[in-house]
Amino acid sequence: MKQSNLMLELRSYSSENHSHHHDYHQLVLPVVGGLSMSVGCQEGEVSSQQIAVIAAGQEHGFAAPDQNLFVVADVPAVLTPELDRLPAFIKLDAALVHYVSFLHNQLKKEGVSRSTERQMLLLLIQLLHERFGEALNLDRRIDVARNYLDKHFHERVSHTQLAAIANLSARQLSELFRRQLGMTPQQYLTEKRMQQAWRLLERGELSIQKIADQVGYRSAASFSDRFRKHFDHPPSYFRQIGK
Repeated sequence: MKQSNLMLELRSYSSENHSHHHDYHQLVLPVVGGLSMSVGCQEGEVSSQQIAVIAAGQEHGFAAPDQNLFVVADVPAVLTPELDRLPAFIKLDAALVHYVSFLHNQLKKEGVSRSTERQMLLLLIQLLHERFGEALNLDRRIDVARNYLDKHFHERVSHTQLAAIANLSARQLSELFRRQLGMTPQQYLTEKRMQQAWRLLERGELSIQKIADQVGYRSAASFSDRFRKHFDHPPSYFRQIGK
């Protein structure tokens, strides 16, 4: 099977045993019921608070004895090659359980755009890597640029400034960054800001204005507009989902 575009959808599985492989990564996240899986040489269960991460090309088998429903993400290997560094089975913490619930609620609705699916999926991947991923084998200059964005995402960072910090031309920075991380520096910066904003909203401790300040937006209005474009909902809605 070949999957050139990312896909995020709700799926159910039969009780029959199936075994196959595909040339894209796959994430299987629990909503209802369980799924017995073998991923490579590992055996595990997708149920309650545990997900499965299937790297591209990896043989895997599965069977679901009971009624079930899962959020499943098919991810092109070229988009996130680092997914094969995650464990095959991952325990979810409370924040990630909330985020899976958010994905489920969004996918139940009709008319969710591809761009929104992409943003939600990239945020999920970032959250997983923060908790469970190993250090990526990046070009040293791209690692410098990424680390700078990680530490200064709440500030204004121009492309020219970032290129100088990485000791690259603006064109080289864009090409290398996209090749190694699957997105442009500006997309990475936006994803980082949205990731932090989601965390702060989930905690429910700060006002929208204070959250905007902490993730690099001068006004609550500009932050809310970007957040709405990212998730098709305002920050207030997302905070309610996280409760």
